[in-house]
Amino acid sequence: MRELGSRRTSWALGWSVLAFLYAPLAVMAVFSFNDSDFTGLPFQGFTLRWYGMLLEDDRLLESVWNSVYVALGVVGLSTLFGLPAAIALDRFDFPGKAWFARLVLLPIVLPGVITGVALLLFYMAMHFRLSLYTIMLGQGTGLMCITITEVAARLRRMGRSTEEAARTLGANEWEVLRKVTLPGVMPALIGAMLIAFSISFDEIAVTYLLTGRQNTLPMTLWSLLRREATPEVNAVSTLVIAASVILIVLGTWLSRRGSGEPVAAPV
Repeated sequence: MRELGSRRTSWALGWSVLAFLYAPLAVMAVFSFNDSDFTGLPFQGFTLRWYGMLLEDDRLLESVWNSVYVALGVVGLSTLFGLPAAIALDRFDFPGKAWFARLVLLPIVLPGVITGVALLLFYMAMHFRLSLYTIMLGQGTGLMCITITEVAARLRRMGRSTEEAARTLGANEWEVLRKVTLPGVMPALIGAMLIAFSISFDEIAVTYLLTGRQNTLPMTLWSLLRREATPEVNAVSTLVIAASVILIVLGTWLSRRGSGEPVAAPV
């Protein structure tokens, strides 16, 4: 099959797409250093005062803590329920396994608004008061699929030979789980936790519908942007983007690290 265009054309097209997607983020980061009270040209000089103002803004600091608190709760929920679900999905046969494997991916397919509306109606029917904990439950329900898919994929790459060897050497099921299975899936599990934390920290669709009186950082930024886009918003958004990129890259690297290496059985 003949190649579509030259290599130079392919590279130019690829970089053009990336520029179209990420140039607005770069512009926002540049204007977070602009020594002006308004976001816009001309660029009046380099300054770090907008980053310094973040440390003096109690509302933003409280919303950052709320986002971290919610994200940690989401990571805990997704790990608590996602890890055993992934092990059951890969290592055991049970009625409805094929349907379960498909339903696990449903939160990825459904728009966040639909998930949020469904959970909001459920909370209203159960007379739950909206708070940070309802956000945790809502996001944890959707992001649990990340843990399940990442850990299940790692289990499939591991195979069962190491676990069978451990049983042959006299290890019971608890020892196989603790000394063989968990160490083998740990990089993928940590990677899934980092990715879930990053997505939860930035999530707004489900959060908007399930939030109570306490706001997370995306909700606070949304309320600020409805009034005026100040360089302070650019500064906090730049920090959030940088942290999210680091967490996602690190999580993806951990989830893929050592995928082809056998896991020892220290029993």
